[in-house]
Amino acid sequence: MLLRADTVLTGRKSLQPGWIDVVDSSIRAVGEGEPPVSVDRDLGAVTVVPGFVDSHLHGGGGANFSAADPEQTATAVAVHRSHGSTTLVASLVTADRDDLLRQVGTLARDVRSGLLDGIHLEGPWLSPHRCGAHQPALMRDPEPAEIDAVLEAADGAIRMVTLAPERAGAIAAIEQLTAAGVVVAVGHTEATYTQTRAAIDAGATVGTHLFNAMRPIDRREPGPITALLEDPRVTVELITDGVHLDPAIYRLVTKTVGYDRISLITDAMAATGMPDGRYDLGPLAVDVVDGVARVAGSDTIAGSTATMDQVLRSAVRYSDIPRDEALQAAVAQASVNPAAALGLPSAELAAGSAADLVVLDDQLTVTEVMRAGTWITAEPPPRPSTPGRRP
Repeated sequence: MLLRADTVLTGRKSLQPGWIDVVDSSIRAVGEGEPPVSVDRDLGAVTVVPGFVDSHLHGGGGANFSAADPEQTATAVAVHRSHGSTTLVASLVTADRDDLLRQVGTLARDVRSGLLDGIHLEGPWLSPHRCGAHQPALMRDPEPAEIDAVLEAADGAIRMVTLAPERAGAIAAIEQLTAAGVVVAVGHTEATYTQTRAAIDAGATVGTHLFNAMRPIDRREPGPITALLEDPRVTVELITDGVHLDPAIYRLVTKTVGYDRISLITDAMAATGMPDGRYDLGPLAVDVVDGVARVAGSDTIAGSTATMDQVLRSAVRYSDIPRDEALQAAVAQASVNPAAALGLPSAELAAGSAADLVVLDDQLTVTEVMRAGTWITAEPPPRPSTPGRRP
């Protein structure tokens, strides 16, 4: 299938016009200018970009990954794929040992089947002082035996683990996890600057939703944010959903670290693609009002209701650089950067890559999505009987 479009953003460069040659599930060639032979489809005045890589999300369409239910997982995946996320790493909130092993074992089957692209453990080895939408009573220190049990249950499916470096045994846990090929992120933490530096030196390479659920910067205690920003080995996650971060923070981070060290994420929960109401995030009840999710009875933000196309549009809008440049940067942050940070196959539109791509109109709205060489609908599927929603 030979495709042409007025603009193709590969994740590294802009081709105007551009063409993409797809064979089966892969890209055979990408080029600039008019295609060398007649095309199978001219997409016209659109922008084609790589499929989005969401490395941090909890559910959608009323469904929770923490339920470890195949039907709910498939529902959430379908909603996010329809918005351009062709690669999804399912995030699990803090749970007790038995639940954690059950969840990991079930989702590992979805990774092996290709429905998911990995599992992200956002807990249980976090700080109760920065618990966010997690149960503090279930948080605990990382112990080698529990880590071994989780890794065995996952059978290679765990892609990333977020932990708090100040917890007892955290540095040894980072070394244990990275030795097993797992990416370690710093988050939900009250760590000092020094403790965070030690975590990075031990192998941590990601900052989980930077600025959210972590000790803020102080003039005499720079804290984890400063340590994560200043180290070139670290990729930082940003939730540009209009709720978690002020636009000025996005601009500040891009000026501090450049565009190549940022991964856009949704941190989406079950209410994504659903109306306002009460939902679950792990064991916690969450109220969604005007699209903003908060732990029931509190002001604590509980993930988001965003999709990757939304955070992409916001990043472009937040930027103070020309729109074309901002879009190129945001596309890399939504695809190439998170894939690289998690050690996933390259998301760039290039020869040999998976044929995962998204078609955007001039308002940056998703009109079509291709995954593994197959076109899928750009509209969410019919809503289920709200499995993650409380009556």
